[in-house]
Amino acid sequence: MPMPNRSNRGCFYRTNTKMAFITRLFKSIKQWLVLLPMLSVLPDAAAEGIDVSRAEARITDGGQLSISSRFQTELPDQLQQALRRGVPLNFTLSWQLSAPIIASYRFKLGQLIGDDDNIDYKLSFHPLTNRYRVTVGAFSTDYDTLDAALRATGAVANWKVLNKGALSGAEAGETKAEIRLTLSTSKLPKPFQINALTSQNWHLDSGWKPLNIIGNK
Repeated sequence: MPMPNRSNRGCFYRTNTKMAFITRLFKSIKQWLVLLPMLSVLPDAAAEGIDVSRAEARITDGGQLSISSRFQTELPDQLQQALRRGVPLNFTLSWQLSAPIIASYRFKLGQLIGDDDNIDYKLSFHPLTNRYRVTVGAFSTDYDTLDAALRATGAVANWKVLNKGALSGAEAGETKAEIRLTLSTSKLPKPFQINALTSQNWHLDSGWKPLNIIGNK
């Protein structure tokens, strides 16, 4: 029986190596195909802790958008402890317009030149009274429990946005807008901003949620 020469042995080795690589590749692809359905049902980590319970908007007679919202927020233990130790938590309520196209373009252009379309909420704890306080601008309201204070954070009624006439003639079904509540980590004291960079517990974000828009009455 003839023995394979050195050249044949090299070809045989390379062929086996390629086959082994292809086999491992197919096994890897098969494992990913099994994992993909499970990954698709995992919750969005960025939205953990904040969920919307009310997201409505009405087109006013003057062609503006009147927004009403409420959120359900659960603070992780780490944030609750920081709050009770005197670290205020700032949340930002934002909105955006997606349609009609012309009004949406004007809205985005206004953002570029510095138009303010946010509401800032400051949540703090006061140990002398053992109460929580929510501050919006120059107005403050105290609450006996953290849950009550969190329900007030991000809550707004009849918040009129857009210039008058921006949505004049627009149909409710053709108008699309979204709302979002986030923890503003950039407003934390400097030492806690470092924590925010390394811990997911400091990243609370509802994500953009669609507003249920109704026509003017």
